[in-house]
Amino acid sequence: MSKKGLKEGFIRPGVKKHEHRINEEITTSEVRIVGEGIESAVVPIRKALEIAREKGLDIVEISPTAQPPVCKVIDYGKFLYEKKKKEKEIKAKTLKVVVKDIRFSPHIDEHDFGFKKKHAEEFLKEGYKVRAFIFFRGREIVFKEKGEELLMRFAAELEELGLPEDMPKMEGKKMQIIIAPRKKR
Repeated sequence: MSKKGLKEGFIRPGVKKHEHRINEEITTSEVRIVGEGIESAVVPIRKALEIAREKGLDIVEISPTAQPPVCKVIDYGKFLYEKKKKEKEIKAKTLKVVVKDIRFSPHIDEHDFGFKKKHAEEFLKEGYKVRAFIFFRGREIVFKEKGEELLMRFAAELEELGLPEDMPKMEGKKMQIIIAPRKKR
């Protein structure tokens, strides 16, 4: 204990701890240093700190599990900025899949079917997946075949915009089919 009642690893509330060990936080005796204008070499930690101070930069432990640990001579703020920038680019490139629901009843009118099909076409053009489902209430469950025919017809009419991922399947009192948009060429 360094001060009265405080433990060595204690961090004051509101003070952020670095996610990487930097400068004096690096505890090994030797490190491999890398960086711009620096030849990669294994040096004692004191010498590495001197090199960094001469350039006005920090030593950041990049690979702590390597033997000896790899440290980069770089401005720590710039290092964090570049890391966040890379993570943001990766996040922007990931595709977010949104599923839009369209609900039918087993006894749907032709006009209502066309109206819902038009909505599904818009969703597929925008790149969303469409989940079409029929919820059977009470005794309507005896019309399963009619529901399956309706969903298959729905998938067939949307075939040029999207492909069904699977055949219509029953889950409890609900029969559903998911239609994914076709890849744009």
